[in-house]
Amino acid sequence: MKILGIFASPRRGGNTELLLDEWLKGAEQEGASVERLYLSDFTITPCKECHGCDNTGSCVILDEMGKIYPKLLEANIVVLASPIFFYGVTAWAKALIDRSQAFWARKYLLKDPSLGREGKKRKGFFISVGATKGKKVFEGSILTIKYFFDVLNAEYVGDLLVKGVESKGDILKHPEVLQQAFDAGRKLVQNP
Repeated sequence: MKILGIFASPRRGGNTELLLDEWLKGAEQEGASVERLYLSDFTITPCKECHGCDNTGSCVILDEMGKIYPKLLEANIVVLASPIFFYGVTAWAKALIDRSQAFWARKYLLKDPSLGREGKKRKGFFISVGATKGKKVFEGSILTIKYFFDVLNAEYVGDLLVKGVESKGDILKHPEVLQQAFDAGRKLVQNP
């Protein structure tokens, strides 16, 4: 089983990264093959809405997103972790998601069977940390992530959402949440 862990925070060693790392450790303990992808290490040009992918299912922008597309398709489970920036995912996460328009074109315009009903089924999990405690702090991000997972044939199977944690490393004061992340990774591998 291949798992792609996507770190969408620009801050290394922060709360979101610590949670995703625990999730991936849990999955590794169950024997999963895990790849960690730090989006801030890649240059991803935002989608230009040029519709260049409509006829081919391939993005016409030639940048480092080209290294990520195959990783998304190879994965059995995609785990995306992003802190909340202004009630949404980070710009790094959004660039990745928007550039997945090429998959949308392949799936819905070109009817590519590999992304259709008979294609590979994946699972998707979302991890997010928000500094505020607002009631709707994660709502916009969850909707965005669900649509991203949809184009990958990934069922949104769960999330770990933590409010009221801001300063770097504050999640370490919540060992129960770190344990929840570890357990969630183990459980998803045990029960794919």
